[in-house]
Amino acid sequence: MSKFSDFAKTNPLGLPDFRKAAAAPKRSYAAASVVDRAYSAAAGTDFSKYDMTYYLKGALAGGICCSFTHGALCPVDVVKTRMQLEPEVYNKGMIGGFRQVIAGEGVGALATGLGPTVVGYFVQGWFKFGGVEVVKINATEALGEERAWELKTPIYLASAAVAEFIADIFLCPLEATRIRLVSDPSFADGLVGGAARLVKEEGVLVGFYSGLGPILLKQIPYTMAKFAVQGVAQDAIYKATNTDAATSSSGYNLAVSLGSGTIAGVAAAIISHPADTLLSKVNKAGAGGEGSIMVRLGRIAKEIGFYKLCTTGLGARCVMIGSLTALQFGIFDTVMLSIGASKFRFKSPEDLKA
Repeated sequence: MSKFSDFAKTNPLGLPDFRKAAAAPKRSYAAASVVDRAYSAAAGTDFSKYDMTYYLKGALAGGICCSFTHGALCPVDVVKTRMQLEPEVYNKGMIGGFRQVIAGEGVGALATGLGPTVVGYFVQGWFKFGGVEVVKINATEALGEERAWELKTPIYLASAAVAEFIADIFLCPLEATRIRLVSDPSFADGLVGGAARLVKEEGVLVGFYSGLGPILLKQIPYTMAKFAVQGVAQDAIYKATNTDAATSSSGYNLAVSLGSGTIAGVAAAIISHPADTLLSKVNKAGAGGEGSIMVRLGRIAKEIGFYKLCTTGLGARCVMIGSLTALQFGIFDTVMLSIGASKFRFKSPEDLKA
């Protein structure tokens, strides 16, 4: 027995000595005394402040920024949509398109579809920006901040896709009404009249949701690129200038939002343009002939051709979406600041160090 005891004391398997662990003095795990961790609790995010009130503020800011920007750029959208719907007529570029619309229908034609645009994009912005905040904050809390920093681009992509899907369910009827009014100004006097006539003549499903497939194909990749590219561009700007959001002035942060938003908008416009062209076409009366929505979309795509599908009206859309996206991020940040909401930001390992 003594030989076995002596052999066991040599610890041939390298097991921990629990007797020493038991004899070790007790440690205090108060936030101020945790010295073995890479960062202190004080440097981490206090997730308790990201409650329903914060999410409602984010949704409100999103609704305001999307409604304002899309409404302000309604004239550009009118010309862009005409170029997509009738390229054989509106083929003189962006400036030429403005001149054609004004010469043929007057300046007021540039505001066609303003009502559906303002209402539709307020609803969409509410769910999109609010939804992105909900998903990314909860994902960060679940994963931990260091892991979330490593996965921030996938988090941006996933949160944008989920939020945009929900937003598009509400946007689609208003977008269908807008496109019908732009393609046929005599269709109705405004949002209420246009929506009522669509339902009366084509029913809810066909009238409002014929474009749901294209709008999902357009908006989900667009929003994923918009938030992911903006996040990457924003971090790159701060890194290149050796600054960070926490210590920079609100004016500087606004400038970063505008710059990164412009980059994100152009990238998102290029990615989503083919689906945007299909969406404009499919909501025009009689486009694609009879049959299911996918059959009609197939006919339209074949008729237009891949190159034109990707390039018709692209210049105008890059101008529109680039400036629109920059303004959206700038207005969102400004509104959040004005209503007392501290915007959530991912934290790098350096930010989390004690």
